[in-house]
Amino acid sequence: MKKTSVVVFDTKPYDQEWLIKAANGKPINWKFYEFRFEPDTAPSAKGHDVACIFVNDNANREALKTLSELGIRFIAMRCAGFNNLDLDAAKEFGFTVTRVPNYSPYAVAEHTIALLLTLNRKIHRAYNRVRELNFSLNGLVGFDLYGKTAGIIGTGKIGKIVAEILSGFKMKILAYDPVQDQNWAKKVQCHYCSLEELVTQSDIITLHLPLLPETYHIIDQKILSLCRPGAFLINVSRGKLIDTVALLEALKDGKLGGVCLDVYEEEENVFFRDLSEEGLKDDVLARLLTFPNVLITAHQAFLTYEALSDISRVTVENICRFATGQPPLEGTLLTAPSS
Repeated sequence: MKKTSVVVFDTKPYDQEWLIKAANGKPINWKFYEFRFEPDTAPSAKGHDVACIFVNDNANREALKTLSELGIRFIAMRCAGFNNLDLDAAKEFGFTVTRVPNYSPYAVAEHTIALLLTLNRKIHRAYNRVRELNFSLNGLVGFDLYGKTAGIIGTGKIGKIVAEILSGFKMKILAYDPVQDQNWAKKVQCHYCSLEELVTQSDIITLHLPLLPETYHIIDQKILSLCRPGAFLINVSRGKLIDTVALLEALKDGKLGGVCLDVYEEEENVFFRDLSEEGLKDDVLARLLTFPNVLITAHQAFLTYEALSDISRVTVENICRFATGQPPLEGTLLTAPSS
């Protein structure tokens, strides 16, 4: 059987390890590139059958046109988000595009809690102090989660898990979502309300939404102005859910008690890269990093063994299905040529 040739962009060591493991015994030839997929690098896909790209790769019209001219017809996205893919152009050029919509929602939900506990109890600062033999407790005061109110914006799989974990801390749970699951809400004693009501009443606000036109900058200056003084804001979903300039102003005004980010509005040029030798050119992110009550991780909420296994398994399975003329796994198809 002819092997399917797959070019993988924006590859990290764990990508290569898990994709090869998932493809064990399957007829796939891999070509791994560390650089991202974008118009300038798209010609590197020449000679391959499938392009495998990641969340911050720039799959715009120009890049997709190049793939089309190279004869590639299938794009396997090894991620859930696809806001950097020009879906209209993908349809126009006749691509089949798949993604991995669900991969261990527990990984992302648990990272949300890890960020919250770390920033609240100053674990990162305490760790650095102790390493330097500084055992002082000054400046490390946090607060009990017990009895506080958590606002969950978006109650898909991840948002629900976060709500269930926080309910275990005996927190009051509020939720905002245009699609309400009242049966679930009753089970976890969660109350659905408006976005405005949620932010005015919540001590902890956490975002679990896809990036859509209607969710772009859902946290803006107006919403931030309604937050309780000292509230914590957590985003592990998509960077553009928050107006970062407005967030900076809220931080400078002392409005927020803490901010935890695993995503950032302009992360494409920063995250997944080692900039320690060249410095940070993003002035907004650099300013965010100066605040002692801001904790940032570089889009690592998905990074567990279980999630990597899910991502690689689904990606490889869809590649094999495409090669043999079978439909992709249910729920993974973004677009396909009209029959």
